Amino acid sequence: MEDTSEIRPFTIDISQADLDDLRDRLARTRWAADLPDVGWSRGVPVSYLKGLAEYWRDGYSWRVHERQLNRYPQYTTEIDGQNIHFLHVRSPEPGALPLILTHGWPGSIVEFMNVIGPLTDPGAHGGNPADAFHVVIPSIPGSGFSGPTRETGWDTNRVTKAFAELMDRLGYDRYGAQGGDTGAIIAPGLGRLNPDKVVGVHANGLAAFRGIDPDEVAELTDAERARLARLAYLNTEQSGYAMIQISRPQTLAHGLHDSPVGQLAWIVEKFKEWTDPAADLPEDAVDRDLLLTNVMVYWLTGTAGSSANSYYETAHAGAWGASERSTVPTGVAVFPHDVSIRRTVEMEHHVVHWTEFDRGGHFAAMEAPDLFIGDVREFFSQVR
Repeated sequence: MEDTSEIRPFTIDISQADLDDLRDRLARTRWAADLPDVGWSRGVPVSYLKGLAEYWRDGYSWRVHERQLNRYPQYTTEIDGQNIHFLHVRSPEPGALPLILTHGWPGSIVEFMNVIGPLTDPGAHGGNPADAFHVVIPSIPGSGFSGPTRETGWDTNRVTKAFAELMDRLGYDRYGAQGGDTGAIIAPGLGRLNPDKVVGVHANGLAAFRGIDPDEVAELTDAERARLARLAYLNTEQSGYAMIQISRPQTLAHGLHDSPVGQLAWIVEKFKEWTDPAADLPEDAVDRDLLLTNVMVYWLTGTAGSSANSYYETAHAGAWGASERSTVPTGVAVFPHDVSIRRTVEMEHHVVHWTEFDRGGHFAAMEAPDLFIGDVREFFSQVR
């Protein structure tokens, strides 16, 4: 019988035929019409998308970024019947703390490319070797090189259990967890599941599922009231993508799986809406090639539908909210556009570290890697 617990080395090796097919599809895009003078108010403008797609077709090189991704050791293993892909980059420092970093949607392992070196080898990047981490970066089941999910039921609780098994399988019985977006649900979930193993949880984009009572609003700071207004905007004007992924991910999948420009627009809209508000365009907040590499991970693995399906699974399992207050020390980094309000977050998490930044955004490790690295180091220095 095959040993499904085996950890197998993995190298990203996309066929040239797949890259040629992508270039051909981009060249044959059937462009939609849009209205004059509406900007981004109704979604991604055709004029912007055409320029980005042209660069994707003729200026961007997947092979360059494939080689950069492959600089880091990667592996796959099977957990609970599902293929799990992950990066595992060990520090040269023998006393390094293991740290699992979890992306969200529409992110991927690409989010963390600029922080791996400083986290694993701080001494080589102007930091203190005592702050070193052994880094584990899994692709969420249904996303990227973890591939499409093979069965129903992969909500965030099941992913959390799979990642706990992954850390056990790697021999780590004491580690930290970090995450943003969906990762800000999974990382605290690891702490709740294994409080004896998880020494601390660091999260960005951490929002509590308990709302603010009307009589509490007057007690909020101006910044917190702005976040409350932002949350209302996200729950109304910005909720369309989520409602589709929660309710009809398979219908969405047909368009995104067939059209690279459709996949590009679906993701780049979020990089416009969720990145640093000081940035006029997504590439003003995130390196354009890094953004396209993130989109490529979705396109080349055919995971538009299965990654969207995780929203359906989590919503229908009622797994968005915390089941109980965490006892694990928690650090929270709040970047512009985050909706974290401390009094509600503390209802669900044992917050011992709270930092608010005036630059960066939802994709913190991509947008402001210096701030992200510094805050992760500072928090975990308290719990090592």
